[in-house]
Amino acid sequence: MNDILPGDVETWQFLENHARRIFRAYGFAEIRVPVVEKTELFCRSIGETTDIVEKEMYTFDDKSGHSLTLRPEGTAPVIRSFIENKLYARDSVAKLYYLGPMFRYERPQKGRYRQFHQIGAEILGVEDPKIDAQLLAMLSHYFEAVEIGDVELQINSLGCPECRPGYRKALTAFLEERLPALCDDCRRRYLTNPLRVLDCKVPGCREATAGAPAMLDHLCEGCDSHFARVQGFLRDLGTPFVVNPRMVRGLDYYSKTTFEMVTNSLGSQNAVAAGGRYDGLVEDLGGPALPGIGFAMGVERLVLMKNSQQVEPPRPELFIAALGEAAANHAFRLMTSLQRRCIHCEMDYEGKSLKSQLRRADKLRARHVLILGESELTAGTAPLRDMDGGTQDLLPLAGIEELLAERWTVG
Repeated sequence: MNDILPGDVETWQFLENHARRIFRAYGFAEIRVPVVEKTELFCRSIGETTDIVEKEMYTFDDKSGHSLTLRPEGTAPVIRSFIENKLYARDSVAKLYYLGPMFRYERPQKGRYRQFHQIGAEILGVEDPKIDAQLLAMLSHYFEAVEIGDVELQINSLGCPECRPGYRKALTAFLEERLPALCDDCRRRYLTNPLRVLDCKVPGCREATAGAPAMLDHLCEGCDSHFARVQGFLRDLGTPFVVNPRMVRGLDYYSKTTFEMVTNSLGSQNAVAAGGRYDGLVEDLGGPALPGIGFAMGVERLVLMKNSQQVEPPRPELFIAALGEAAANHAFRLMTSLQRRCIHCEMDYEGKSLKSQLRRADKLRARHVLILGESELTAGTAPLRDMDGGTQDLLPLAGIEELLAERWTVG
């Protein structure tokens, strides 16, 4: 787990603010759910044979003996809240997004921490493949807006309860013949969760499963039609994608459309966003039989990709360089008045020399510097330097708050 410090947090804010702006344009509303849930929620939704439930959850008993878990992902808590609060009664379509920390006890690696953060979005109540395409178009729009270009949208279909058993049987038979070439995890998974073997990053496992059956060859008519229409709508929207028949998801609730936003810049763990359909999950968790689709992005991984275009900390609009006690008191009142108008303003509190104060203004990258001393107070005017343009104006001190506020709060 790590701290997010000033100088870094601005990149986080940049990514979060763009998510809020873009998601709102697509009709999403923010939801905030607790970081602690009953353990049963994740066992029912994620699947008891997944690595997350078996090895990675932070689970503990409270004083009453109830088993609680720090949330390892966001979809199940959002759907739990959706059901408990009967959000389905408000509108036939629910579009929700969330931002916040998740927790998994996994081996830390590049862009992965035991407390990590996700930005996610869920759509509940629509089965039409147009909504799949809209969600993927929004995800692509987000990456364009934050100027992260080294990504590729990959899509696949995992079928449904009607067609997946046949594929699972074919895949299990294929893997059984290659068990000696698989790693220990995959030998353990091949009966309980065989699809996960296809996602293994161990080179020997990837070689051994190179000719594995593809789910796309086992889709029922309904799933095949749905996936074809998703691709057609994506082409209509001009959203680039590639079909990756080996893509699987690590959570049991996914069906039909699945997808990842993949990069080549972060090593073998190359997915920076992922998601898919989970049409049976709402009903499995005790709600109505409503379809759903969603995704989550790992914020730490986005930050790593964005660091090459470092987001600068906010610049003060004004730094007041005050010389002498009377000028410092006047500067303090002026600064506070401007701050109450939400104008970023700074000053020196230690009575340093003008040269030192100007050096600090430069370090803060202040856009303007107002120089205020005894002579300026006597004359009733003070010079305002434009640090970017290199120009200087002489402003009257009487009514200067309104004058500066009018300049810097336009629009």
